[in-house]
Amino acid sequence: MSSTAESAAPSDHGFLTVNDGHRLYWQEFGAPDGIPALHLHGGPGGTLGSSGYRHRWDLSRTRLVGFEQRGCGRSTPSASNPHVLADDFTTQKFIDDIEALRIYLGIEQWIINGVSWGSTLALAYALAHPNRVRGLVLFAVTTTSQSEIQWISEGVGSIFPEAWDRLSTFAGAHVPHYRSGTISLVEAYAAMLWSADTDLRDQASDEWALWEDTHISLGHKEVTRDPRWNDSEFRHTMTRLTTHFWANDGFCHPPILENLGRIQHIPAVFIHGRYDVSSPVSTAWKLHQGWAHSELIIAARDAHGGEEMVQLWTAANLKMINSAS
Repeated sequence: MSSTAESAAPSDHGFLTVNDGHRLYWQEFGAPDGIPALHLHGGPGGTLGSSGYRHRWDLSRTRLVGFEQRGCGRSTPSASNPHVLADDFTTQKFIDDIEALRIYLGIEQWIINGVSWGSTLALAYALAHPNRVRGLVLFAVTTTSQSEIQWISEGVGSIFPEAWDRLSTFAGAHVPHYRSGTISLVEAYAAMLWSADTDLRDQASDEWALWEDTHISLGHKEVTRDPRWNDSEFRHTMTRLTTHFWANDGFCHPPILENLGRIQHIPAVFIHGRYDVSSPVSTAWKLHQGWAHSELIIAARDAHGGEEMVQLWTAANLKMINSAS
């Protein structure tokens, strides 16, 4: 996008220790005097990867911040650590981390980007701190509502019945409460992934990883294993945090879609793929219908990401920067 976007090295980076001892890795690209913006990665349990998000901005005019959410990537302690407590991970704690980072960096307001789970977190942060948000650009939109979780962990099994049967059978073999019907499938996997049994945790993480690969495979000839799963720390972090947050409806109470009044004034762009079977476009549509200052752009041929969506993301960020200048 701009000449400065080609450098992979951040202009600044470091670790911020928050009040419960977690250390958050953060990085910054672009112009120190530019319009502040924050990137929130997906997951729960993802990372910044190779910082490719920086290419979605005009860095000559943007002070772009990214950080790896608590327990993820370079932030410590890792959620893969069996001694870390599940109670350390709630959406409110993630919101508090974002606010601590904003204060630490001396930023008054910023534009927020959120990708997949990051869009839920962006919305939750905006609801908690509406005066700190200049605009939102959300990509592969989710709100982590109970209905979305039920769909992605169970309903989508109607499209992939053989894969879902394998996922469910494994849970039934190891979690009596699931076998008796007293807890949901995602609650069963959360129980296994946070159990003291290291072998069970590892097996359950592999089963959940296979399910993740499967439900994003629509339109492909075969299911392809994400190479990141070969890193056991990443696999355990991602599967533990995903099932933990999903088993608790994303810790979003009240649900985001029922609580939009506080952020109606914030300009927002929602970018979603028509073929996103994992997170159907209906969520983005409902957000847009309840949000006067929003725009919904549907990429006709993309799923949970894609080339057209990335182009739309870049254009939306440029529009936000222009309107904020």
